[in-house]
Amino acid sequence: MAPSVTNLGTFVGIVVVSLASGYYLGRVNVSSGLAKKEQAKDILRKCKVQAQKERDAEGEDYEDDNESCDDGSDEDEDEVEINSLSLNDIPGEVKMALVIRQDLAMKKGKIAAQCCHAALACYRLIATDPSRDSFNLQMTQRWLHHGQAKITLKCPDKETMDELFAMALSLGVNSYVVHDAGRTQIAAGSATVLGLGPAPKAVMDQITGELKLY
Repeated sequence: MAPSVTNLGTFVGIVVVSLASGYYLGRVNVSSGLAKKEQAKDILRKCKVQAQKERDAEGEDYEDDNESCDDGSDEDEDEVEINSLSLNDIPGEVKMALVIRQDLAMKKGKIAAQCCHAALACYRLIATDPSRDSFNLQMTQRWLHHGQAKITLKCPDKETMDELFAMALSLGVNSYVVHDAGRTQIAAGSATVLGLGPAPKAVMDQITGELKLY
């Protein structure tokens, strides 16, 4: 039976409405996406202008490229590169320890930032540059592939921290001492956190076994 004129007209009407709706919704979605991109660009432009004003107020020149970022820690120019290859034959868990000085009375946010400095510095020393004496790919892989264990510990004062650092040197444990830039809570150059490892737990316990958890 041939379709009636009425049914055919209804079908054509539905098709036309569907196509029109799809076209309209597509235009709306495209317009919305473009609007969001323009909004994001506007926000970034405002951020750049605000950053420029802040740097001008500090008397510093703003540079778009190769700008250094200093977030409160001085990098030691004379990093101690410790050869830890002799520790690769020691089995067991590998971990990193972050030893925090208590006599400085740093606030929690400050401590968190200093611990980040220590952890990144230790990783940089042992994992990023094969030309360094401290480079140890095998130890790094053991640490990375088993959870990247870290522990935070309390250290009463700088004298104790110096003793721990000296012991780490003698045992061949990768180490780094963070010195603060002195912009906020403590004096410039203060040793804040000692980073140790990654190294086998059996060796780390010889250095930090008597310290309490932070």
